[in-house]
Amino acid sequence: MEYAPEEYTRHYIVQALFKLMNEYVYEKISVTDIAVKAGVGRATFYRYFKSKEDVINFYFEHNTKQFVFAQRYIPRCKEDHKKIVTDVLTLFKKNIEPFKLLRKARLEYIYLDYLNKSFIETFENEHQDYNIYAPYLYAGMLFNISMAWLDNDCNESIDKLSETIINAIL
Repeated sequence: MEYAPEEYTRHYIVQALFKLMNEYVYEKISVTDIAVKAGVGRATFYRYFKSKEDVINFYFEHNTKQFVFAQRYIPRCKEDHKKIVTDVLTLFKKNIEPFKLLRKARLEYIYLDYLNKSFIETFENEHQDYNIYAPYLYAGMLFNISMAWLDNDCNESIDKLSETIINAIL
């Protein structure tokens, strides 16, 4: 992940949390543990985050910003949609270790909540004519497919999985 200079402290905190999750049970990790591992004080942690869950949400938000920045076009055909899905799955696979840690800690709900929020915002801004339940349909499908794919160690090809998703939604 790339961070702007003003985000380095957040980066250290994110990395510290995921390193600790690799070694310990999530519930046993304290804010003090995270701060010590990140090389910051507790007050600094709380300057940037309210909770451990906020750290995970920041991780998702940061990755989404990078992804959205790279996607500067509106999909107009099936191939455009497939490219976006392929890019999403590629980003997911690139970040497989943090997702495995979230799955191990039973924190998938944070990912699902984040997907729901993101799809709702996208639909409100870009697709006002869609049914109000459409964002949940897309978020739920992406969540369930990505979690099943994760459970299979992302062994299925991205192209095949992208094609499956696109055929289901178009």
